[in-house]
Amino acid sequence: MISVRLERPWLIADLAQEMRILSWAPFGPGLRQAARVVWREVRNADLTESFDVDGWFAAEMARFPGAVGMMTSRDIGTFTMAEARVEGVRAHCVATVGLTNGETVGRRRVWGPRDFGTINILVATDAGLTEAGQLEALSIAVQARTAAVIEAGVEAPTGRVSGTGTDCLALACREGAERYAGLHTPVGEAVGAAVRRAVSAGADDWKAWYAAETARVAP
Repeated sequence: MISVRLERPWLIADLAQEMRILSWAPFGPGLRQAARVVWREVRNADLTESFDVDGWFAAEMARFPGAVGMMTSRDIGTFTMAEARVEGVRAHCVATVGLTNGETVGRRRVWGPRDFGTINILVATDAGLTEAGQLEALSIAVQARTAAVIEAGVEAPTGRVSGTGTDCLALACREGAERYAGLHTPVGEAVGAAVRRAVSAGADDWKAWYAAETARVAP
């Protein structure tokens, strides 16, 4: 359902067809028809308060007409993928996972220019959903992301990390008549399983990287 190409600094996810995508991506947010979602790797040092990130990213995205765009400071090559099938419904997830600016929901921290790190997720399902059904499916994807991050056991001064300050999720589906996509439904189970597996694998990879990086710079 999703084919992925790594062309640094881009990760390009092509859908099998044009689909309706719901997201809060920095480029192309909201509801839109698209056949491609792309990630742009950036450096923490580039994202200063005075830098026009939106203008710069819009110019960068000109090379991918019609695509939805996300950004990450995580090594773009560390993406993870997972797939789930439930009662004939399929879901496929691609994720990049960084937890450097991890947050505990409801208790935000002060962050600085060295603290960028994010979770960016694209999940696609072959289920045909109404807009309401797609919104519910996106809520399941968010729940799965949160569960996987909490299970990763990363601690912040405010408590157990449940996400980051800059997470972004996009859910793609076909337009259809199915209005329910909650935890009791096949599509809800498939979306949740694919996202949870991909984020869990990405979080494990990030923890290993962070431990090695911390040891490397220790006095």
